[in-house]
Amino acid sequence: MKNKSRISKQLLAFPYQLWAAAFIVIPLLMILYYGLINQEHEFTLENLARITTPETLKSLGLAILLSLVSTLICLVLAYPLAMILANSNLKQSGFVVLIFILPMWMNSLLRTIAWQNLLEKNGVINQLLEALHLPSLNIINTPSAIVLGMVYNFLPFMVLPIYTVLSKIDKDVITAARDLGANSIQTFARIILPLSTPGIISGITMVFVPALTTFVISDLLGGSKILLIGNVIEQEFKQGNNWNAGSGLSLVLMIFIVISMALIAKYDKEGEGNVF
Repeated sequence: MKNKSRISKQLLAFPYQLWAAAFIVIPLLMILYYGLINQEHEFTLENLARITTPETLKSLGLAILLSLVSTLICLVLAYPLAMILANSNLKQSGFVVLIFILPMWMNSLLRTIAWQNLLEKNGVINQLLEALHLPSLNIINTPSAIVLGMVYNFLPFMVLPIYTVLSKIDKDVITAARDLGANSIQTFARIILPLSTPGIISGITMVFVPALTTFVISDLLGGSKILLIGNVIEQEFKQGNNWNAGSGLSLVLMIFIVISMALIAKYDKEGEGNVF
């Protein structure tokens, strides 16, 4: 029976293994291959060294800065909301969580284009402000617009893991802390916040990594005037047709992904912040 069960599990896992090999492992091996050779197919580290050029370092530094800012804003907005959802009625919280998930079903490109139309100089927001005789809002093609787009697109990825962890906290633990004389601030600082750390780490990772590597948001809301590291890599692949340079820069960015995976492995060993 055990052997049959193992065989059935292996058969069920085979489609996923095939999918993972086709769309994850093979592309990563291709990036690794192209990143470590030149156009003459000789081994080189020049592609990795491109990250040290002034233009690339500037785009990387700006990408890190905007990603940190958007991650911090998402955390500040998401944590109180997640606490409200975790402490609210189950049916009401489920409905609100569904509202947050719904935008994720729509293509992120369409959502970003919608914000582009809203923030344009003659867009909906400025037309409304003009009708109210208020100053116009000129943030399109600026870092602020990019941060706004990042926060809008990635906020659900911060809310959901924190909400998942907070909803799993045993209410008796909080009640016991209050019975022992802890006030609301002490209960939050010593009980709720430490127990929600896995969700926070998972949320930060799920927001920071895609924000760091994005190029669509900065391309549309930055008007192609603000280059992030994702835009530089995109240009190497599409405009310069230089897969070697693009792959080399992608390998450098993978360092941040490895670091994020290490943080999750350290602070979320049991996968409490995993919502997928």
